[in-house]
Amino acid sequence: MSKSFRTEINLALPSQQIHLKDKIFTLGSCFSDHIGQLLQQYKFKAMVNPFGIIFNPVSAIHLMQQALMGEPLSKEKIVQNQGMYYHYDLHSEITSAEKASFEELIGEKLKTAGNFLKESKVLMLTMGTAFVYRLFENKEVVANCHKMPARHFNKELLTPEQIILAFNEMHKLLPKDTCIILTVSPVRHIKDTISLNTVSKSVLRLACHHLSEQHPNVHYFPAYEMLIDDLRDYRFYKADMLHPNATAINYVWEYFSQVFIDEASNDFISKWDKIRKAIEHRPFNPATEEHKHFLVNTLDRLRDITEVDVNKEIKMLEDRLQLYSL
Repeated sequence: MSKSFRTEINLALPSQQIHLKDKIFTLGSCFSDHIGQLLQQYKFKAMVNPFGIIFNPVSAIHLMQQALMGEPLSKEKIVQNQGMYYHYDLHSEITSAEKASFEELIGEKLKTAGNFLKESKVLMLTMGTAFVYRLFENKEVVANCHKMPARHFNKELLTPEQIILAFNEMHKLLPKDTCIILTVSPVRHIKDTISLNTVSKSVLRLACHHLSEQHPNVHYFPAYEMLIDDLRDYRFYKADMLHPNATAINYVWEYFSQVFIDEASNDFISKWDKIRKAIEHRPFNPATEEHKHFLVNTLDRLRDITEVDVNKEIKMLEDRLQLYSL
């Protein structure tokens, strides 16, 4: 009698699948960064976290709503800390030492994101935590406290209803054929305590469930369950025991690509993966005839690619070949 030491998750193929030519917009926690960067690595047209990492779903949804409506971010939420300007609705990586240039920067980011989102066939939103910080002065939720004094904020737990209400308002602004993929981040927020992290993830999961039931174009991808129930082992986490490691991320990506990416695009992923590894290969003796032949062969394979633009990679290898031939 065979024994299974895993609880594998089986999903039916969604009615909408991602094609290589589709524009894909990802937003949310750092897990959306991982999936988004893999999409870019395989030459998909993806815009990844244009506002930086956004952990709570209400802030992420409000940013998309403002971007779609072409509304500027509130200047009242710009703060200065240690000589740099930040915005409460954005990640701290978006900053400037000059207020005027900072306002211009965030305005351009919102405009660019809005234009891309309107043309996107796929929106992927990753929810990280249901805990939010709300400003005492105007009761508005912030995406990031930017290390401002704790007296400015009140911490609270969102309800599923608050997330659903915010999402539904944003959903009205999207094209009807947009494929929306919701995920709950498997990253553990144990600063809230392990028990409250479970409460937080439960709120997010319940909101995702109801939204996928309400809207035919909204799908849930079980990234959270894959770490917690399928892999279920600390060896799939980084040393901090909070973030998934590369093995776990690649496992989730393989599952995601099989379910949400169409067959033709998956065929390209396999082909491109071999070429990408060849491009990244660094020999001990690059000037040998053997390696130059390897570069010529890789260039020929690149020139046969018709699905995506590979001019940058061709130019890079041509320059490398020329350098080694001197």
